[in-house]
Amino acid sequence: MKNIKYIKKILDKLLISIIYISILVFILYPILCVFYQAMFIDGSFNVNVLNDFLINDIKLLGNSLKVAILSTIISTIVAISVGIFYLVSNKRTRKIINLIMMLTMISPPFVTSLSYINLFGRRGFITHDIFGLTLNTYGMWGIVLMQSLGFISLNCLVVTGSLSRINSKIIYSARDLGADTTSVIKDIVIPLLRPTMLIIALLTFVRSLADFTTPAIIGGNFNTMATEAYLSMVAYGDITRASVINVVLFIPALFVFIIYRKNIQNTNMNEANELEEDILSKNGILYQIVKYISLIFIFFIIIQYSSIFISAFTKKRMGISYFTLKNFIETKAYISKTFMRSIVYSLISGICGALLGILIGYYLEIRKLRFMDFIDLVATMPYVIPGSFFGIGYILAFKGAPFFLTGTATIVVLNVLFKQLPFSSKIGIEAANQISYETINSVKDLGGTDFDVLKDVVLPMSKNNLFISFANSFTATMTTVGSIIFLVYPGQKVATLVMFDVIQSGKYNVGSVIAILIILITMTVNILFYKVLIRREVNVS
Repeated sequence: MKNIKYIKKILDKLLISIIYISILVFILYPILCVFYQAMFIDGSFNVNVLNDFLINDIKLLGNSLKVAILSTIISTIVAISVGIFYLVSNKRTRKIINLIMMLTMISPPFVTSLSYINLFGRRGFITHDIFGLTLNTYGMWGIVLMQSLGFISLNCLVVTGSLSRINSKIIYSARDLGADTTSVIKDIVIPLLRPTMLIIALLTFVRSLADFTTPAIIGGNFNTMATEAYLSMVAYGDITRASVINVVLFIPALFVFIIYRKNIQNTNMNEANELEEDILSKNGILYQIVKYISLIFIFFIIIQYSSIFISAFTKKRMGISYFTLKNFIETKAYISKTFMRSIVYSLISGICGALLGILIGYYLEIRKLRFMDFIDLVATMPYVIPGSFFGIGYILAFKGAPFFLTGTATIVVLNVLFKQLPFSSKIGIEAANQISYETINSVKDLGGTDFDVLKDVVLPMSKNNLFISFANSFTATMTTVGSIIFLVYPGQKVATLVMFDVIQSGKYNVGSVIAILIILITMTVNILFYKVLIRREVNVS
C-alpha cells in the first residue's frame, strides 16, 4: 500500500515537472530567442538592423496599421450586429447562424481570399462572368475586406457567448417599464458588451497585424510588415531581419496581451445559458440596422462557400464554365500522404493539448502550486503573439544542441501544440473551478492521494471541457499556417501549406478541392471524437 502511494506521489511530481519544463522550454525560451536574434549580433547588443527597418521601411508599419485599424472597426461592428441579431432571432435563425459560424471556424484561414479571387478577381464569376469587367480588385481594400470577413466568425462566437450570460430578467424589467427594442439595445445590451467589444477589437487588431497569408495572396503591390517578415525569411533567408520585424509586431501584441489578461478574467468561455426566444420584439431602427448588416454578412458567407464548391467541380473552356471531376484528379498529386500527416499532427496536438490544459487548471486552481500563476501567464502568451514570431522562435531555439529538432515532425507538432495551449489552459481552469472542494475532500478522507483526485475526479468530471479543448486544438492545427510555415520541410508539408502554395501559383480550382477536403475531415473527426467521449458518458449514465 505504501509502495502504491509512493508511486502515485512520484507520478504527481513528474506531471508537475513536465508542466513547468514544457511551458518554459517550448513557449518562453523561443520568445526570448527571437528578441536575442533581433537585438544581438555576434553576442553584442546591436540595434542597427532595427534602426534600418524603422528608417527605410516605416511605410510598411503604416500599411499594417491602416489595414489592422480598418479590419478591426469593420469586424467589430459586424460581429456586434450579428450578435444582437442573434439575440432577437428565433431558434431556427440562431441554428443557421451557428452553422455558418462553425463552418467558417473549421475552414483554412485563406478560404476568404480564395473565394474573393473566384468571385471578384480578373476572371471572377461576379466581376467578369456576370458584369463582363476585368478589374484589379487586389490591394489594401481587398485585404481589409477579406480579413474582416475572416475574423468576424470567431468574434461572433465570443459575442453570442457573452450575450448568453446576460440576465434576461434585466431585459424583461426594461420592457415592463416601457422600453422599446432600440432603447434596450442602446442602454442595456451594448453597455454590457463593452468588455467583450474591447477584447474582440484588440485580438482582431493583433491578428490583422500578424496575418501574412491574405496580403500575400490578394495584396498585389500593397505590402505589410507580416508579409515582409515572411519574405525576409522564405525568399531572402534573412532570419535577423525577420526577427526584427516580428519584434516590432510584438510591441502592440504585448500591449494587447496586458489588457486581454485583465479583461479575460471576467469572461467565461465554457458556461453559458440558452438564450430565450422573443426576448425582444423585432422592431426599431437599431434592430433594422443590425438585421441588414447581419443579412449582408450571411449572404457573403453563403456565396463565399458556394464559390469554393462550384470552383472545385468546374473548369473554364473559352470563358465558359463546365462541370468536371478533373480538379479532384489533379489534386491527388498534391495531397499524397499530406492529409494523413495533417490528421496525425492534429490528433496529437488535440489530445495532448486538452490533457495539458486540464493539468494546468488542476495544479493552478485546485492545488494552487507556487509559480503556477507565472506558468499560466507564459502559457497564455502564444494567444496574442504573431504566428510567424512563434515559428521563427522555434527555428532559433531548437536548431542546435541539445535539441536538433529542425526538419523533424516533432518540432511541427510541438509548435502547434503550444501555440493553441492558451485556449486549452483557459478551458482547463474553468473545468477545475467547476469541481467542488467537498468532492475533493471526500477523496482525501477516504485515503486518496492528490494523484487520485486528478485521476478519479478531475479527469472524469472534465469530459465536456476535454472535448471543447480537443476540438479547438485539432481544428486549429488542421487549418494553421502562420506558425509552421517556416518549420515544415518541402517533403513534409501539411494540407494547409499545400493549399497555400497552389493558390499562390494560380491553381484556384485545386485549392478549392483541398479547402473542401480540409473542412470535411475536420468536421468528421470532431463529430467522431464527440461521439466517443461524450455520447459514451451519456450511455453509461
